[in-house]
Amino acid sequence: MTADVPGHAQPIVVVDYDHSWPQWFARSAAAIREACGASVIAIEHIGSTSVPGLAAKPILDIMPLLARFEDGFDCVGALEARGYESRGEFGIPGRHYFTCPAANGRPPEHVHMYAERADEAIRHRLLRDYLRSHPDRTAAYAALKRELSARYRDDREAYTEAKTDFILETVALARGERAAK
Repeated sequence: MTADVPGHAQPIVVVDYDHSWPQWFARSAAAIREACGASVIAIEHIGSTSVPGLAAKPILDIMPLLARFEDGFDCVGALEARGYESRGEFGIPGRHYFTCPAANGRPPEHVHMYAERADEAIRHRLLRDYLRSHPDRTAAYAALKRELSARYRDDREAYTEAKTDFILETVALARGERAAK
């Protein structure tokens, strides 16, 4: 059973934060680093599983960063040999996107590979870092995700769309806070 991998319809399930997620990320990041070598300049844990205490779909979002988008093409074969499925940009220009199903107790993975200075990479970091440092915002996001997962249990697009305003508002707050420093 493949959870939350594009093309595999599964109900949306939001669970309490799992303290094993950072360890799973570290293992996966090491494997990605080994596969991609010098093409990858950094690997970051993003998404809800990267925010301590935040309820989330149990899927690791991993963001390898590249000096240039083109460097990601060098990683495709090596990642596919390790069980990752390349999905191209998958609707987001400037992204190399991979999925990997759960295995040996590890949650499924979504790998979002960007050039280090890409707008999407910056947005992912801003959202994660703001939620990590604002527990009230994290709690509000958890409540919203639980409500939406119940309402849109079988409609992934509607679930994602319904979170958009909250995410954009949070990123705006993060940008404002950063500019004020």
